[in-house]
Amino acid sequence: MSSKSEVLRRLEQAKGESISGEDLAKSAGISRTAVWKIIQGLKEEGYAISAVTNKGYCLAPNTDRLSAEGIELYLPESMAGKIHVYKSVDSTNTVAKQMALEGAAHGTAVLAETQTAGKGRLGRRFFSPEQSGVYLSMVLRPKLTAQEALLITTAASVAVCRAIQIVTGQSPQIKWVNDVYLGDRKVCGILTEAVSNFENGEIESIVLGIGINFHWKEPLPNELQQKAGALFEGEVPLGITRNQLAAELIRQVEILTEQIPSRAFLQEYRERSLVLGKRIEIHNFHQEPYFAIAEGIHENGGLIVRLEDGSLQTIQSGEVSIRGIFCHE
Repeated sequence: MSSKSEVLRRLEQAKGESISGEDLAKSAGISRTAVWKIIQGLKEEGYAISAVTNKGYCLAPNTDRLSAEGIELYLPESMAGKIHVYKSVDSTNTVAKQMALEGAAHGTAVLAETQTAGKGRLGRRFFSPEQSGVYLSMVLRPKLTAQEALLITTAASVAVCRAIQIVTGQSPQIKWVNDVYLGDRKVCGILTEAVSNFENGEIESIVLGIGINFHWKEPLPNELQQKAGALFEGEVPLGITRNQLAAELIRQVEILTEQIPSRAFLQEYRERSLVLGKRIEIHNFHQEPYFAIAEGIHENGGLIVRLEDGSLQTIQSGEVSIRGIFCHE
């Protein structure tokens, strides 16, 4: 761990409390002058750090900057070194895919304060304003069959809901297949991409991309103003941070990935469903949209619908709308 990382780790650990320069210097194995220089650098990066004579340095309790040091505080030591945070990338999925090709371990996580070309489903762009969301991609190397691997997105939807509820106390719902909503606004999108071995065609790893709108720091584009929402529309309650949410999200993805063979998470997915029992419009890109009643979730993650002639059908792909609520990335 670098000297800067150790200083930031200690400040995050004691957020809202003062730590003497001497203690920081001793912990990082550097001089107090070196500590001062690190503190100045962190301030330039946007960290709200105050210095009080005879008390030391204090990181403001409402500071909300994404960092590996801040995230790792909430994770087991086994995750140390697997968290990578960038100020800006084109897409966290793109970075994670490259890491996967280079042999990154299962559970490696890539986060960014902003994405210049965030990816949504079907080639859509995911709006990723700076310091407003949790833009996270994870490298997964689960020991799953090809059929089981299709459930990763389904499991991730439950992981997102659990993480949001644990950290914020809010109760999100899932609109099949992988959009997470609070009320009638979408707050999270999920994109899963496979990384294949070009020599044998086998799937070597999966990159799971998750974008959560935490709170807005800039106006939304016109086309998103009636569709997208955030976990917090106003002030974020003190004590709730994106680092905390990112850590819980990583933890829940690890847990839910292990449950895929047993399908243990499917009942919770059904309970959180926004569509079951409702009349929906189905868009599957191969035919004209049609209406049906959403009856259930199949063991393979498909949506079971009852058509207007009374017959049942399981759809595996496409999008659905409910009273104007539609899948947007």
